[in-house]
Amino acid sequence: MLASRGAPTARYDLPDGAHRLEYATGPYGRETWMIDIGADGRVQLARQVLGEAEFLRVQSHPGIPAAELLRWIGSPGERRGARRGGQTWSWRYPTHECLWFQASIDAAGVMTDAAYAIDPTCDHPDSFVK
Repeated sequence: MLASRGAPTARYDLPDGAHRLEYATGPYGRETWMIDIGADGRVQLARQVLGEAEFLRVQSHPGIPAAELLRWIGSPGERRGARRGGQTWSWRYPTHECLWFQASIDAAGVMTDAAYAIDPTCDHPDSFVK
């Protein structure tokens, strides 16, 4: 299973010698798979983490370190500088709406809040030539 996926986009250490492999399809991809590997080298869990259920959980945890957010939902498709020295991280996800999920990371590397926003790659009705 893992051999067919190729090299992971990131690797995160977990307790008890386990680790998590990230397979992100960004920056425009809408899926990120996290595969947890036990200390024995066997797959324990594989799940697609970009979705509204996970985002709801993220929103209920302001104050988590950015490193934990990465371990949770993976590398963002875009990182932009924000006011006061922080960053805004954005993830596209499977949806029929023109949205992406964003998290504000402060200068200390802590997520202060998270919300949905309009994905700037979408066409806006006022952009059509008349």
